[in-house]
Amino acid sequence: MQGSGPLSSSVHRAVPSSADVVVIGGGVMGASIAFHLTEAGVRNIVVVERGDLGRGSSGKPIGGVRAQFSDPLNIELGSRSLRAYGDFPHRPGADIGLDTVGYLFLLDDEEQASTFEAAVALQNSLGVPSRMIGADEALRLCPYISTDGLVAAVHSPTDGHARPGLVVQGYARAAARSGVTLATHTAVTGLDTAGERVTRVHTSHGPIVCGTVICTAGAWSAQIGAMAGVDLPVRPVRRQLAFTEPLAPPAPRIPFTIDFSSSAYFHNSDDGLLFGLADPGQEDGFDTTWTPQWLELFRAAARRRAPALAGLRTVGGWAGLYEVTPDHNALIGRSARLPNFLYATGFSGHGFLQAPAVGEVVRDLCLGREPFTDISPLSADRFHHGAGIRPEAHVV
Repeated sequence: MQGSGPLSSSVHRAVPSSADVVVIGGGVMGASIAFHLTEAGVRNIVVVERGDLGRGSSGKPIGGVRAQFSDPLNIELGSRSLRAYGDFPHRPGADIGLDTVGYLFLLDDEEQASTFEAAVALQNSLGVPSRMIGADEALRLCPYISTDGLVAAVHSPTDGHARPGLVVQGYARAAARSGVTLATHTAVTGLDTAGERVTRVHTSHGPIVCGTVICTAGAWSAQIGAMAGVDLPVRPVRRQLAFTEPLAPPAPRIPFTIDFSSSAYFHNSDDGLLFGLADPGQEDGFDTTWTPQWLELFRAAARRRAPALAGLRTVGGWAGLYEVTPDHNALIGRSARLPNFLYATGFSGHGFLQAPAVGEVVRDLCLGREPFTDISPLSADRFHHGAGIRPEAHVV
């Protein structure tokens, strides 16, 4: 098993002059795709990252992993990735802090319950062991909650959380051992096209003549797409979380618990708990300043649904970016106009949990193979061709 310490950054004065594949973005998606391509025998790969690996949306300290979704493609991508994360100590070989505590959604109105009940039936048909449960069982699973006004809950025991930074490190180490160049602290400054191809990636450390370009730039993907004239409708939205001080007595081991109405969530983190909530008033933008005032939104939700948490002291927090699309589903595919421009972005908070499966999909697209599932509904073109979009209901 490989060590989990920081992967030494390769600060290149010059990048390789050519590559079969240039991956733009060194987060969990770019690292996964690079790893899966090297497994398939592709060696001449450059991953271009403007900072350190995994410091964008993948930089959050704990990431949920789940297969509880309302869209069948998301269920399939989540399930396949859960299996890959379970096998991560063997392939590629790293401890990622995986804790399968389950996910627990708390529902406080009948419409929510009806929507989730239909999703559970779909999940069960696809092999996910989720189930509707009552308020009493939800309280047994998570003793912090108040059952007042709780209509139902949904629990799936095979979900949980892991450490995204360790996943990025694990994939990147394995890719580097196979010869992938990790060009960190290297910004993409432009893309040249000729005819129906991207021909060159310009970077702050020199140009790279390329066979294929794969955009995994997360919240920054719209700008990368624009360099090639490819519309990737991704907008950046700040999300924040906080950590409690160490708790005594220690917190019980609880599921990743989500009050669906408010989006407030909490789960174990080291010696305390992690708190999160999506601020509905958050404006788009790249600002990742953590603001303690945000905590009051969480505390207000906690006073209603988990009163014991509302007054817990916190010892800091973190702010990062979601990469959001109009229907909260990912953009995965190949540009129709530039067939050697591929993309995997816009995961709307679900990228980490889908990264292993998407790494397989993009590997196969790159190599002209048929992926394990039909990914065409996630084409970025769905927003322009009148195709029916499928909004994801299980958004946190």
